[in-house]
Amino acid sequence: MQMSQIVKCHYREEKRVQVSPPLTRGPSAFIPENEVMQANGLDERTNLLVEEYSTSGRLDNITQVMSIHTQYLESFLRSQFYMLRMDGPLPLPYRHYIAIMAAARHQCSYLINMHVDEFLKTGGIAEWLNGLEYIPQRLKNLNEINKLLAHRPWLITKEHIQKLVKTGENNWSLPELVHAVVLLAHYHALASFVFGSGINPERDPDTSNGVRLIAVNNFCVCDLANDNNIENASLTSSNFGIADSLSELEALMERMKRLQEDKEDEEASQEEMATRFEKEKKESLLVISGAFDDEIVSTDVSRYVEDPGFGYKDFARRGEDHLPTFRAQDYTWENHGFSLVNRLYSDIGHLLDEKFRMVYNLTYNTMATHEDVDTTTLRRALFNYVHCMYGIRYDDYDYGEVNQLLERSLKVYIKTVTCYPERTTKRMYDSYWRQFKHSEKVHVNLLLMEARMQAELLYALRAITRHLT
Repeated sequence: MQMSQIVKCHYREEKRVQVSPPLTRGPSAFIPENEVMQANGLDERTNLLVEEYSTSGRLDNITQVMSIHTQYLESFLRSQFYMLRMDGPLPLPYRHYIAIMAAARHQCSYLINMHVDEFLKTGGIAEWLNGLEYIPQRLKNLNEINKLLAHRPWLITKEHIQKLVKTGENNWSLPELVHAVVLLAHYHALASFVFGSGINPERDPDTSNGVRLIAVNNFCVCDLANDNNIENASLTSSNFGIADSLSELEALMERMKRLQEDKEDEEASQEEMATRFEKEKKESLLVISGAFDDEIVSTDVSRYVEDPGFGYKDFARRGEDHLPTFRAQDYTWENHGFSLVNRLYSDIGHLLDEKFRMVYNLTYNTMATHEDVDTTTLRRALFNYVHCMYGIRYDDYDYGEVNQLLERSLKVYIKTVTCYPERTTKRMYDSYWRQFKHSEKVHVNLLLMEARMQAELLYALRAITRHLT
């Protein structure tokens, strides 16, 4: 082994974030190992996809859990591979360092360590891994947009864009900036999936105990699995029995059926639809608020974080300046965002569009033990609720459906996974849809991840469009 390789190996071990090994076997602390293995154990397609599109060349835990939905996995891996490895405006080490900066906003040590390895493998300068003060000013300038995109994307304006593209020798070209924004949004959203699915640290054949110390979050993994780190009144009171959860399932299916019938009978007025959105937006602030103001960021992770106290703030919080609602019809992904991304960073628009459509339309026409069920209204409610928490409103959607279809414990879970993913626990995951299969809950996590990514992109791309006009 050459001296440079030895130095890089040393750096890799030194810069990984250390945590306790997992207490559960398999890729997820939330999903029994045999359920993941049953879903993908014999799937040759998954292995072929990993060979073709995995940057690490191995079947990592994220891929194993996602491969429960192989159709979606292909779209995900293709777009991620394109961002990280194919021709694009940014040098390869920059791409991985940006992934580290994005993951650090949510203390997602799993993704940080994955990209520490990839950063060094692609020729990154090892000193940069000492923290943000060691990186070029040009990369440092991304801190503000990284922070806003991750937590309060509605605050991004054309002035933020102008500042980045007009900073003299450290300026970003628009294609470079679009590449960076796509990476930031991708890894913020992927952190949501990692926490929401309880992704375990990787097992490494090169270590004596088989475990690479990759954190799931800043809590000990035993806390994540046993839920010692969070007590939430709205969850701890829901110790339903099997009969209760079965009747809960039947009630949900009945509400879906009734909504479909009501829709055929009469449509609400535009004024009523707008009122229902504002009501839902305001009510979303009542879901988990203010209980975690003093979170501690581990020192291992904090080296990659500027302004660690900055987090999600309810768009609709009372008593603050009212921020205008983002009317989706005024700036849509299909009519505006897609073409801008494709123009400045060719082909990524097509890959992202395919991924968004895939997850939104993915269905097996089942709900728990029921077959031949049209789940369209449920999928739309999940996607639109995430956008509602980011202030994005669809004029043609009746937000009354969200309240009828999404129970309180599911709203708690959605808001946590989307806005504060590092706080997600097994109790939250277990507390909603008790009769549903794990594969269906993974599908929920994929929907939340893509809805979040699209919301971030809409705000960032709208600011870039305003800069250009």
